Amino acid sequence: MDKLHTGEVDALFEAILTLRTVEECYRFFEDACTVKEIQEIAQRLQTARLLAAGANYAEIIRQTGCSSATISRVRRCLEYGSGGYRTVIERTAGAPAGGSPAPAPARQEPAWQEGKEPGNP
Repeated sequence: MDKLHTGEVDALFEAILTLRTVEECYRFFEDACTVKEIQEIAQRLQTARLLAAGANYAEIIRQTGCSSATISRVRRCLEYGSGGYRTVIERTAGAPAGGSPAPAPARQEPAWQEGKEPGNP
């Protein structure tokens, strides 16, 4: 049985598809993942965009700081993977590939960080 394709993973992806804004994504992923995990996924996507644009390893390392092993893994996914990176790259054409990112929207701190108890406004 495929270890990735499970009911739990399907439910996770369905939940992600309900998120409507970048802010909602920030809130969900901050709760679900560590900062490092989010940064690593973002770095891999940036690497995929740079590879798809024809950048070489030295340029990608300079721009992203990722290792040559990560670049190689992402390159293999672009060439032989299931097409997920290509789908995202095509659908986000024109989005920053690691240059100056668009300004992030103002973020609201969770209630517990504002000195309020969770569940009490």
